[in-house]
Amino acid sequence: MATKAREAEILRGNARLPTAASTKGSLKRLLTEPDFTVRVLRYVLHLPVRMETEDRRILEDMIFPYYAALPGLRSVLFVGCDWYTRHYERTYFRGADYWTIDLAPRARRFAGRRHVVGSLERLDEFFPERRFDVIVCNGVYGFGLDERQQCERAFELCHSRLADGGHFLLGWDDIPARTPVPLSEIASLRLFRTFPFPPLGVCRYVTDTPYRHTYDFYRK
Repeated sequence: MATKAREAEILRGNARLPTAASTKGSLKRLLTEPDFTVRVLRYVLHLPVRMETEDRRILEDMIFPYYAALPGLRSVLFVGCDWYTRHYERTYFRGADYWTIDLAPRARRFAGRRHVVGSLERLDEFFPERRFDVIVCNGVYGFGLDERQQCERAFELCHSRLADGGHFLLGWDDIPARTPVPLSEIASLRLFRTFPFPPLGVCRYVTDTPYRHTYDFYRK
């Protein structure tokens, strides 16, 4: 786990200043671990680099292909950007009007071609109602979207910005540290109807991860 955490920091560009020991360790990895070397080179060359976790496998191998193949898909909003999301537009949604949004200005380098610096609670300032066919909000609740009022407003605006029949995906970690407000108490989520996601056959899917990453599938 420490190895993957260090790799994530390197790819994000957030790694601490190297010491002689850490530099030696990184050099050793580059020389002796082909997979690590390939991933770093792919990142430098702006090629897709996946986060190798079970929840991302489900997202990228099952959820995105389903959404990308929706008849009449026109527009997608993806919430939250990081090094492992940079390839999503060109890999899965190249033919759609794909937008990203993130509150952190630094996330711009990982965003799609059309990007907004802002929060979900201000979505109405950037997009009109019924603007998107799909909104993906993965890893945001519990990671900045933490207050009840924030959640109510954010999910209400996601609903209003979806086209009729549009899809809303909420991905979250089902552990106490990442569930600041019980989702069952968020009234704005009840604006949506739950959707049995065909590839998985359920409305809620809990991945086999230590943090119990969970996908909730909704439609407007």
